[in-house]
Amino acid sequence: MGLKSTKNSSTINTDLTQSSATFTDKPEKSEDGVLRRRILQNFRLIWLDININEDINLEFKCSLEKKIIKNSEYNYQTFLAKDLKEKDLDKFKIQSKKPQTLLITGLTLFLSESASLNVKVVNKDVVLFKSIDKEKNYSESGIITRKTGELIHEITKNIKSENSEKYISIYSCTENDKKV
Repeated sequence: MGLKSTKNSSTINTDLTQSSATFTDKPEKSEDGVLRRRILQNFRLIWLDININEDINLEFKCSLEKKIIKNSEYNYQTFLAKDLKEKDLDKFKIQSKKPQTLLITGLTLFLSESASLNVKVVNKDVVLFKSIDKEKNYSESGIITRKTGELIHEITKNIKSENSEKYISIYSCTENDKKV
């Protein structure tokens, strides 16, 4: 995130958007001006649904346990992994760097595009991510609980339609032969 300051105004510009916010404050050296800039920075991060509190570099092996499908054929029908032809995740990677970088690889190509992530939350308990493609009417999200290693991955198609489709996969993940 870049911070540019002049005597009477400040501009904050994030790497994620081209928009900027400008406000007038006291000279840069004043405590009030610094506090205002910090509040605006935090507001921008919340507005963008970004809250990355930890730098992490984790790699998991995840076993599919079950999948829940809601589409024209199934109404939230649950299928066990043994009844599906889907593969486990051999190299699911999560990398984060404070204050706003989150990279997800090994789950889907769509989520591997870091610029497309709309929601990025990383803390000591969970990693949460979401990406929406409004043009394709498509979204993906996921959350992994670091203590239990449970990963829930949801794909939603036709998100604006009454006939939206949901595919919710539930995985059990391990890191270095232990639960995370």
